[in-house]
This record gives sequence, structure tokens and C-alpha cells, in this order.
Amino acid sequence: MNLDVDKLREAFSRSMCASVDLHERPGEDRVLIETPFTFDDGDAYALYAEPLPSGGVRLTDCGHTLMHLSYSLDVDNLRGEGNRARLFQKVLAEGGVADVDGELVVESSLDDLGNNLFRFGQTITRIHDITFLKRLRAESTFYDVLKDAMMRLVPPEKLRENYVVPGFPDASQYPIDYRIDAKDEQVFVFGIPNKDKAQLSTIILQHWTQAQVKFGSLLVFANQEDIPRPVLARLSNVGGEMVSSLDATEDLERKVKKRAA
Repeated sequence: MNLDVDKLREAFSRSMCASVDLHERPGEDRVLIETPFTFDDGDAYALYAEPLPSGGVRLTDCGHTLMHLSYSLDVDNLRGEGNRARLFQKVLAEGGVADVDGELVVESSLDDLGNNLFRFGQTITRIHDITFLKRLRAESTFYDVLKDAMMRLVPPEKLRENYVVPGFPDASQYPIDYRIDAKDEQVFVFGIPNKDKAQLSTIILQHWTQAQVKFGSLLVFANQEDIPRPVLARLSNVGGEMVSSLDATEDLERKVKKRAA
């Protein structure tokens, strides 16, 4: 059974408005999917599409994710006992991803292909983060400080945390950290502690822009200087106002209060 690359491209463009390209592999009934997702060292996620006898598509990383992590981690620990193993299984279950002898896979219909690819990318990002529990603790602190600031600066009746845009069947795949009910428009607020969240926020902002949802946006960074230039440039193209750091308290307070007025 051969993959129809044109149909795949149409399916991705219909439901996922990120920079996605497809590359046929000579002699293989498999298509390489090029996405903006990358590891910290700059290596791109290895994502492929294969045909299923049912007519759907099997998304797979061909074992690349765990192989990549094995350079800095004993991946057998992800299948044993302890915090990392429990988190690994939890992340797989929440993403609908199966671990088949080290190969991460998702089966999808054409209609859900874009959403499943996005969820697959999120899952790989979360698996990568499991290997850095210290980093996760630091990011948790960032989100705690951001939440305290939002609760202090925005009246509770104007603030929604973990906002899901109503009226769209796939909205839960593109969540908003905070929604401010401003006088003239709704404002989507994203906390950006790292490169991965910057990439995800870019995709989410692109999605709601293409869906013709009317909104403004505010991006709050842990440290904007830590975000690679190409990633920051893509985010800047779709995002609105920015706060370069949570340490820039006066700038954060001024921009949030202006939006919440």
C-alpha cells in the first residue's frame, strides 16, 4: 500500500498550521515529516508517516527519540521503577503514544493527522524533559511565579487559567496558559520558560490565527536571551507584546494592567 503524499500534505495543512514539509524516501513506503520541533542540541525530531492497511497512517519516530536520549541517559530507567519511569508511562498515556520496543508510534486517520502529529511532538518534548527533572523543577517555579503575578494583577472575574477556546472540536490540543477578558478584546497570555514552549506557543498562536479567532497576545519569558534566534523570530512573527523576563516586574505589571483595564 502506497502513501499519497498530496493527501498527507493536504491533511497536515488543513488541521495544523505549523511549518510542516514532507520528503519521500526512495525505495521506502515511508515519508519523512519535517517539523519545527528540535531537541536542545538542534537535532530535529525524526518523525515519519507509514500507511496502515485500514487506510489510516502510522506516525513513528523509528526509535530515534530514545536513541537520542541514550547518549546522556540510561533509557532502561524509563522502563523500570522510580519517578522517571512513572512519568514516562504517564506522558505516553496522556499523549496516546505507544512504546513498541523503543519505537514511539501513533495510529491516526487522515482527518486527525495534524492534531495527532502535534500531540506526538508534544509527547516527545515531554519525554525529553523527563530526563531533566532539575530543569522541570525550575520551570515549575517559573509557572508558580507567573501565576502569582497574574492573580495579583488581574481581577479574578477577568482571568481564566488553562483556557480552552470554545466552539472548536480540537481546541483542547491548543490550550492557552491564561485568558484576560480585556475591554476591547480577549488577550492570550503564554509563559515561555524555554525553547520548547516557545515552539509550542508559536504553533498554538498560528492555529488560532488561521482559525480566525480574534485575540491579542502577551508572551512572558523566563529569560528571552535563552531562546535561540530562529525560534524567537518565528514566535515574534505570530505573537504580540513581550516581557523579556519575570524579573522585569515593572514591565510585566504595566503590560498586564494595561490589558486588564
